[in-house]
Amino acid sequence: MVGYFMFNRRLRVVALCTSLLMSIPTISIAATPTAKPKPKISAPTKAQIAAAQASENAKAAAAAAATHQLNSAQNLLQQLTTATAHKQALLVSAQGALAAATKQSNLATAHAALTQVAVAQANKTIGRMAASAYIMGGGFTTLNSVLESNGPQDLMDRLSLLNQVGVTDAVALSRYKSALVIAKAAQAAATSAKIAQAAATAKVAAAKAAAVAAQSAQTAEVAKLRAVQGQLMAELAKARNIRITLQQQLALSQLEQSSANTAAQTKGQAKIWPDRGFKGRSTTRGTDAIRTKAVAYARAQVLARKPYVWGAQGPKSFDCSGLVYAAYHAAGLGYPNWSRLNAALYFVDTQRVKLDSLIPGDLLFYSYDGSVQNIHHITIYAGNGMMWEANSTRTGLLYSSMYSVNGLMPSGGRV
Repeated sequence: MVGYFMFNRRLRVVALCTSLLMSIPTISIAATPTAKPKPKISAPTKAQIAAAQASENAKAAAAAAATHQLNSAQNLLQQLTTATAHKQALLVSAQGALAAATKQSNLATAHAALTQVAVAQANKTIGRMAASAYIMGGGFTTLNSVLESNGPQDLMDRLSLLNQVGVTDAVALSRYKSALVIAKAAQAAATSAKIAQAAATAKVAAAKAAAVAAQSAQTAEVAKLRAVQGQLMAELAKARNIRITLQQQLALSQLEQSSANTAAQTKGQAKIWPDRGFKGRSTTRGTDAIRTKAVAYARAQVLARKPYVWGAQGPKSFDCSGLVYAAYHAAGLGYPNWSRLNAALYFVDTQRVKLDSLIPGDLLFYSYDGSVQNIHHITIYAGNGMMWEANSTRTGLLYSSMYSVNGLMPSGGRV
């Protein structure tokens, strides 16, 4: 709120920067008869401000749309990031399952190898049995053993041998068949599990790769939308600054014209106001070289017959404080050391110099009642009692006597 009142105060003060003192004589440079007057640049119109406002509104809408699109893209990116993390977890789980299946397959393969050993051993046993039967011949039966035995003991031995051979035969055949079945089943189960888990792992890996690709593409899209949004926001800020500047220039123009009329109608102004002890800065910003350049710039604008326009600061037109600002800005004083102020604030922001101690480049101030807040005009001292000034919309830029305008403040200002 303080800044707002200070701004309004500055506008009210700068509005008094130039008076239309039509009755006061000035010393001006004669115009070349063949020179064509340059067209005057008017202050911003309400139509221009409305156009600037419309442009700002359009850029604001575009920026809002870009922000909405960016938010949607960021939400989608968040979803894809979550999905990618989920796919990554599934892939880790599948890789773990594949490792377990591979381990199981290895165990089954080892077990199958053992069963193959059992099959081989059963094979040998059956082979030996077949060989024994062949050697003993077809008479090696229970009946023949009874008939051909050499006594009770021999019979018992023969019957016992037949029983052992039968039992061994049955066990060997059973083991052989079991070993074959177990070996085939174990190998089939191991192979099937490994193939299935490898396929599942490949599928999960493909899904994870697709998720990563989608996330990467969306990340690039979000980056692009952020760049677009940044550009639109910059354009919006620029459009807003243009609109605000035009509004300020229009307000300044209206206030300055009103204050100039007031100054022109004010009677009883002193030629030079008495010193009331107003203070300024205790130090200066400029140098002799800077002041010399500022004077040269102001001289060039006057000789070029640039027009006077309320609120203007060059390069095509100027008002009084605009000419001062542009001259010193061109001479090398820039932000934050030198700002576009109004005449009263330049008085406060420069070092006080007595009129008999002026040097070229010092500033002269004019007030219609001797107060600082009603300073309505500012000029650049040229030396020898002369000054460069942007006088008014009627007379333009002039080279004139420092006493040609009534209400001269009792001290100048050194930049």
